[in-house]
Amino acid sequence: MDKFFIEKRIYYHDTDCGGVVYYANYLKHLEEARTEYCIKKGIDLKQLGKDGIYFVVARVEIDYKASARYGDIVQVTASISDVKRSSLKFYQQILRGPSILIRAYTTWVCVDGNFRPISIPHEVKKLLTAES
Repeated sequence: MDKFFIEKRIYYHDTDCGGVVYYANYLKHLEEARTEYCIKKGIDLKQLGKDGIYFVVARVEIDYKASARYGDIVQVTASISDVKRSSLKFYQQILRGPSILIRAYTTWVCVDGNFRPISIPHEVKKLLTAES
């Protein structure tokens, strides 16, 4: 499994009135890490979209272990834990130092322009599963 992560600072706009990250805002950080993971792997999601191939989030499972706070520097990981014909699953964590704040699984489904599931293109699957 790749050890990919991005580092992020928690800004005021990420937090609630108590200075704690609002629970739904973790989804943005997870999305950014998945996007950067694809970029690192050489997958151009924008070009795939122009070709009528999209990846949509079908499921997110999150375990909230601890809170991030305003000013924290966190690491957001992304790795592929499972690949099927038309879907793939990311395993992700958000960490502050060695402390796990969030554990998440996100399932993407590959769809066409009518949002019907299609097979993940072979080349994309190959890039996603290649060790870096």
